Amino acid sequence: MSGCLTVIGLGPGNADQVTPEAIRAVTEASFFYGYKPYLDRLELRQDQTRIASDNREELARSNEALAKAAEGHSVAVVSGGDPGVFAMAAAVCEAIEAGPPEWRSIDLAVVPGVTAMLAVAARIGAPLGHDFCAISLSDNLKPWELIELRLLAAAGAGFVIALYNPISKARPWQLGRAFECLKAILPGTTPVIFGRAAGRPEERIEVFLLADADAAKADMSTCVIIGSRETRIIKRGDKPALVYTPRSATGPRK
Repeated sequence: MSGCLTVIGLGPGNADQVTPEAIRAVTEASFFYGYKPYLDRLELRQDQTRIASDNREELARSNEALAKAAEGHSVAVVSGGDPGVFAMAAAVCEAIEAGPPEWRSIDLAVVPGVTAMLAVAARIGAPLGHDFCAISLSDNLKPWELIELRLLAAAGAGFVIALYNPISKARPWQLGRAFECLKAILPGTTPVIFGRAAGRPEERIEVFLLADADAAKADMSTCVIIGSRETRIIKRGDKPALVYTPRSATGPRK
């Protein structure tokens, strides 16, 4: 007997940014697996069960959820943001590939959500208006040398770069090192956006120039967006500045 598993993206934290599809998926599931702060966002019924785990236990969480679904239950795995962006959808797929054959017959659905870089970008203008990429600074699953190589390649190719997982207590130096790498390629006048809790009461969105960007202002929940050489800041008097990257960006300039 095989059940179903839905990987649900809850967006950046503002209830208004949870999609109707995600809300519907929550009403239909019986067992919910996820990081506790994400599960705490849900208003579950008495007949629904939440199983919380640490944020670093993604593969174990996926295995547990798949095993429950294989018993015939309706199961949800919950992510913040979009589950396919440095989140649970990939972990679930990895678990299916490595798991027993019966897991491949489970009905799997992924419900998208608004991810952090989109929420932060919308609050400040349109920094992602032309080509961009997303890079996680966490070296838990890949070597730091590869992260540096990707940063340099992306900056040199003219991409706006959204940085996820920029810093943590266990990784206090990576964001500062990333800024050093980018300063070797990009001018000091390149806009850098620090965005935290976009759309929530505790929102903090700040714009700096790369020359002045201080890694100490970020934490694990901050999304950092570094502009390309084309990205511009529009001053607006007493109104917040707008940051955008023109749609007709021409690429790196010497």
